[in-house]
Amino acid sequence: MEPTRDYPLFGGAFSATLPPGAIDISDLRPVPDNQEVFCHRVTDQSLIVELLELQAHVRGEAAARYHFEDVGGVQEARAVQVDAVQPILLESLALRGCCEEAWVLSGKQQVAKECQQVAKDVTLHQALLRLPQYQTDLLLTFNQPPPDNRSSLGADDLLLPPWSLGDFEQLVTSMTLHDPNIFGPQ
Repeated sequence: MEPTRDYPLFGGAFSATLPPGAIDISDLRPVPDNQEVFCHRVTDQSLIVELLELQAHVRGEAAARYHFEDVGGVQEARAVQVDAVQPILLESLALRGCCEEAWVLSGKQQVAKECQQVAKDVTLHQALLRLPQYQTDLLLTFNQPPPDNRSSLGADDLLLPPWSLGDFEQLVTSMTLHDPNIFGPQ
């Protein structure tokens, strides 16, 4: 299965390459206007693209940590652990013309799904692309919950492998801005 190239995001204001088998959650349930959410057809993996207000009070690696901890708070994580934070080379981004700094963070958060008591360690990979001229932090999150028992899957389901860090990297580097009016008057 091939990735979906130039998939329109935020009403076509952005586009990106989505990994194979990505399902647009907005086709299934309401999603906030500042988010695009996709799930894997077989696994519990998900990808979230968020347009957030620029957090100008934090810079560099601290900005990546800030957003990771903020997501943990929203998800009521019982534990939050940062494993690594690294800069992303701006030259590798389609958004290099308007992105002032970019970071990738990997870590774990212990979260319980809705209506469940048992918390699981979920691996998160986040890319933070800072767009200060638009007063925006673009946050991309790849959620990798622990794999469930895959023996219950049908043969067709096994044809679609879980997403990889390479799939996430392709999403991040392919993010393209087509209409800056999404940010309002500048």
